[in-house]
Amino acid sequence: MPMIARNNGKRLLFCVILAHEARNSTLVFPAADSFMNRRRKIYEGKAKILFEGPEPGTLVQYFKDDATAGNGAKHEVIDGKGVLNNRISEFVFSKLNDLGIPTHFLRRINMREQLIKEVEIIPLEVIVRNVAAGSLAKRLGLEPGTRLPRSIIEFCYKDDALGDPMVSEEHITAFGWATPAELDDIMSLAVRINDFLTGLFMGVGIQLIDFKIECGRLYEGDMMRIVLADEISPDNCRLWDIKTRTKMDKDRFREGLGGLVENYREVAQRLGILVENDNALTTGPRLVQ
Repeated sequence: MPMIARNNGKRLLFCVILAHEARNSTLVFPAADSFMNRRRKIYEGKAKILFEGPEPGTLVQYFKDDATAGNGAKHEVIDGKGVLNNRISEFVFSKLNDLGIPTHFLRRINMREQLIKEVEIIPLEVIVRNVAAGSLAKRLGLEPGTRLPRSIIEFCYKDDALGDPMVSEEHITAFGWATPAELDDIMSLAVRINDFLTGLFMGVGIQLIDFKIECGRLYEGDMMRIVLADEISPDNCRLWDIKTRTKMDKDRFREGLGGLVENYREVAQRLGILVENDNALTTGPRLVQ
């Protein structure tokens, strides 16, 4: 593949060649560093990299193809996963912004990157459960797929070395991870997001079993507010086909079921993000107008 040149003319030539290759062959993406070696890396997680943004108070969020389970104990690189997660998360966050639900999302930059607001991440995983699955089903001896009496919100302390232990509101306020007022805001956000996502996915024949979000503090002058951060994609949602009960999320990787990218693509197609014949690995997803 041609290298990206500094000269504007060569850069244009590269784009033309790249478009031609995308139409006629399988496109192999260079490593993230070859695209972003002039940016300052802020943080690298299991599935994303954060880089310094073009303006103060912004970051660039890069979606990797890495798939992990068991806090990194199981790890593979699955071509195209990051592209699909970027587009699905963009779609969901844009809808949430339109509804007045505050998020860190500003806009998508390209197939793998988003421009986001810089926030102070609260070290909690917020899990909203509608149906028994995963660790909840194991802990309480419930049959997976059992509908819960009502939606349940759980909190885990974000620490891979400790296995992201479940914590209570008492732990959170005692250790200063969040104040009681911030917890109220977080739970209010979680409930609103759950209501939206449940309807969104139900409308395309998908049941939202549960999902995990992260929140952050966004500072704007002298004001601070709690906003949704990270991503919302099949990586952090459990999604089952309503009719067949087929799993369409990262459990396919966790449980060795295979077909992860194919099911992520199916989610994107049902949401109207991809047209039926689009191939995210070659042309890149395109928004249906």
